[in-house]
Amino acid sequence: MGQRIDRVDALLREEIGALLAREVQDPGVGFVTITSVEASPDLRHARVWASVIGGPDQRRAALQALERAMPFVRRELGTRLHLKRIPALHVQLDESMARGTRLLRLLDELERGEEPMDLAPGEPLPTPVARLHREGDAAEVDEPGVTPGDEPVSGDVPASPGRRPRPARRPTSRRGPEARGPRPGPRPGKRSR
Repeated sequence: MGQRIDRVDALLREEIGALLAREVQDPGVGFVTITSVEASPDLRHARVWASVIGGPDQRRAALQALERAMPFVRRELGTRLHLKRIPALHVQLDESMARGTRLLRLLDELERGEEPMDLAPGEPLPTPVARLHREGDAAEVDEPGVTPGDEPVSGDVPASPGRRPRPARRPTSRRGPEARGPRPGPRPGKRSR
């Protein structure tokens, strides 16, 4: 059922985005991008995540305009999609792109040696801490498929960059055919064919 819900989510995201771009005439919607839709398993409700370009006031106004447009969008989805039930649409603001842009700006300012201007009062900067190397961490690679300290074994399967080489299949028995000795003859009491 998970794959079905994923397909419905993708279909709803595509159709809602198209409806907002072509059919909704409300200028308050502004520059809105539907980033994802999460429908409940019974398709009664769906969260519509929207990213809005603009300041906090513009985002708030666009979110209110989207809430006003959702009954129209739901009716239109009912005529376009062949679903048993069209979910009730609940709009939520997707802040992930804004947070990512802000983080990139902060990193750029720190890299240039400037004090970040975008910090809220009392908001601390993360303190860099030396991290110990742990098993499973990616190691520096001089040669593709070989990590430092590893020596390639003949028959190793080459790995993609950053991954350890996978060893070739080894025999499952510790004793080879030569260690087993001669094959015993027929057991007593059994007829040979």
